[in-house]
Amino acid sequence: MTNPHPAPGPGAAAETPGSTTSDGPQVPGPRRSGEPRRPTLRSDLRASWPDGLAALVITAAVFVLLYIRIRNETSSTVTVMPFMADAGAFWLYFLSQAFGWSALLWAWGTVILGLLSGPRPSRLPLSGPRLERLHRTTSLNTIALIAAHALFFGAELIRFDTAAWNSAVATAFVEVFVPGGYDSGTGRIAIPVGQAALYLAIPLGLLFYVRHRIGPKTWRVLHRCVIVVYVLSVWHTLLYGTNVWYDGWFRTGVWLLQLPIAALLLLRLLRPARRSEKLSGSPGASAGARTGWALRLGGRLAVAAVLVALVAVVASGRDGGRSVPPEDTSSTHNHD
Repeated sequence: MTNPHPAPGPGAAAETPGSTTSDGPQVPGPRRSGEPRRPTLRSDLRASWPDGLAALVITAAVFVLLYIRIRNETSSTVTVMPFMADAGAFWLYFLSQAFGWSALLWAWGTVILGLLSGPRPSRLPLSGPRLERLHRTTSLNTIALIAAHALFFGAELIRFDTAAWNSAVATAFVEVFVPGGYDSGTGRIAIPVGQAALYLAIPLGLLFYVRHRIGPKTWRVLHRCVIVVYVLSVWHTLLYGTNVWYDGWFRTGVWLLQLPIAALLLLRLLRPARRSEKLSGSPGASAGARTGWALRLGGRLAVAAVLVALVAVVASGRDGGRSVPPEDTSSTHNHD
């Protein structure tokens, strides 16, 4: 689903001071007398605390909901992993899940803000600068939430490891942060997918703050790849989220959330701000012009196909979930 227009990640680029492009927020050029300072990581971190506080409140609410559902045995997690029916014994795991869900929600919001920060709808209540700053702060908090999700998962593994503490920490580090280190069940695929999301989110998200060093063109190209982080996050959730393993409204709801993203992305592709990115009536005479025209057309058709597929998934309810419990519910992480 990589596409030529951006989604999550702090900020986006522009050609000149005060201009706004289809790639998102403004990227100022050299500072002139009387112009505001360019956004810095420090200033955005200071501005991110209200958004971060809201993320923590949402995480706490999700944790309480997960804990109650496990305790009442109404969560599909108990079906997938019966040994986790004791909510009190595995509270760290459920806290990790809560951070994972809030990370996905914040990533979704960041994508939406990024797609709105180009040609901004006139009826949007937020001004351009406020929208751009919120896009950057939610991006920073998304990175923090993903990292917390991974760290609490590692803490859960350490807590139940009977080996010496240094050996337990080393084993947990490998399983959580080294691709291929986790060798149990669907985690063999899902964990590396989540690791890729984390390892791409950090550099791609923070590149905004050095865009004046790497150049606006290079930065725009890299920023357009940040959508991959969101796609990987959703994929990780659908593969490994025991709350959404089975067919039902919860899993369908995750698919439903992707509809506005696909629709906004298609709109951005059909109405790009840069003249060079518009799809002309003819491909042009040179080989380069024909290649660019084919790529722009292919991108629009691909996003339109994704949008149609999402509508079909939501309407049919056939969302790839399991209809019956797995035959083998054993795990190398049972902690019996």
